Amino acid sequence: MKTLRIAAVTVLAFSPLALATTANAASGDATVSVLHGVPGATVDVYANGKALLTNFKPGTLTDPVMLPAGDYDLKVVAAGAGADGKAVTEAKGVAVPAGANITVVAHLTADGKPVLTPYVNDTSMVPAGQARLTVRHDAAAPAVDVRANGKPALKGLTNPNEAKALVAAGTIKADVTLAGTSTVVIGPANLDLKEGTNTIVYAWGSAADKNLKLAVQTISGMNSAPGGVNAGSGGQAAAQAAASDTGRYVAIAGVAALAGGVVLFGRRKATNR
Repeated sequence: MKTLRIAAVTVLAFSPLALATTANAASGDATVSVLHGVPGATVDVYANGKALLTNFKPGTLTDPVMLPAGDYDLKVVAAGAGADGKAVTEAKGVAVPAGANITVVAHLTADGKPVLTPYVNDTSMVPAGQARLTVRHDAAAPAVDVRANGKPALKGLTNPNEAKALVAAGTIKADVTLAGTSTVVIGPANLDLKEGTNTIVYAWGSAADKNLKLAVQTISGMNSAPGGVNAGSGGQAAAQAAASDTGRYVAIAGVAALAGGVVLFGRRKATNR
C-alpha cells in the first residue's frame, strides 16, 4: 500500500454546524482523525498560538472531521504548560493536503521515543462480501505478526509500518504475537469486519512497560457508489474497555482547526497487501 509521509500531524476542533455539514464538505478539504498513542503523556495543542485542545489523553481516538487544506503553525506541549511552554513537537507552515483521508498517530518509536506519524487511509472500493483489514505498528516493540483466528494474516510488521489485506467479511479473533513465534503480546480481541469497510487496527504502547494495547478505527462506505466523503468511525482500544466518547471538541464560532506536528517524510511501503 502507498501511504504518504505528510509533513504534518493535524487535529480539528469543530462546531455542531461543522459536524452537520461534514458530508457536504468541499472536496478540497481533508478528512482527519487523530489517535493519541503515547502512554502517560497528556498534552495541549496550539494552532497559531491559540489553545485548541487541552488535556488530550492517551488512548483517545478523535472522530473524523474536515480540515480545510492550507498551512498551519502547530505546537504540542505538556498539559498546562501554556502557549510559551517547551514544545513536545512543533511545525510551522504545515501544509494540510486536499482530498485525503488521514489518521495521525502520536506514538512511540520502536526504541520508545515520542513521534507523530500521519497515515493516508485506503478508501478504495472493496469487492462484494469482503472487508479490508489494515494493521499499523505504532508501539515500542519489535517486529510482530498479526493473527486472525489463530493463523498469521500479516507477518513481520515493524514500527511505524502498516500492512493490509482483503478478507471475508465477518467476525474474527485477532491477536498480535512476536514475529515468527506464538508469544502473544496483545489481545486477543474480536473484530467485526463488515462488508465494504476498512477496519484499521493500531498496536500502541510499550512492550518494556507492559502496557501494549490495540485501538480500532472503521471506515465505511466502500461497497457502494460514491455519494459523499468516506470519513470513518473512531473507536477506543479493542483490547481494553474503552469509553465511547472519542473526543468531540467544539469550537466557539463554528470553525477552527487543531493539530499536532510533523516528523516523517517520504513514502511508506506496506509490508503486505
